[in-house]
Amino acid sequence: MNNLVYHFFDDDEFLRISNKIAETELITSGEIRVSIKEHKSFSERNSNIKALAEKEFYRLNMHQTRDKTGILLFFLLGERQFYILADIGINEKVNQEVWENVSDKIQQNFKNGYFSQGIILGIEEVGNILEVHFPIKSDDKNELTNKVVLPL
Repeated sequence: MNNLVYHFFDDDEFLRISNKIAETELITSGEIRVSIKEHKSFSERNSNIKALAEKEFYRLNMHQTRDKTGILLFFLLGERQFYILADIGINEKVNQEVWENVSDKIQQNFKNGYFSQGIILGIEEVGNILEVHFPIKSDDKNELTNKVVLPL
């Protein structure tokens, strides 16, 4: 299981990604998650990347953050696709075009074979955007784990 993932990432890179999420969440009340899926399941074969990201967002209970400030970076390795999905609290202040610009930067790294660096850059970019609209609060607590998710 997860054979494809290890063609792109090793455990140290997963740790660096998790640490980058933790570091980034020190400047924002937003909750960032990274999910890396290898392939669509048979039942998902007709689903587009946005629908798959939405399904994962809810599966991870990201919609239950206090201020609706969850944001998911969802990667589908087998299809070479990814999607940045933000909760309603974020989408009220940040439009989709901003996330598309972040996606372009991640894509540039991926094209050059820099997969973990691309995700880490994406987390930094997301954090900088969230810091402007959702700075860290004195009563902020980490609502979601920072570990990279590798769904089956």
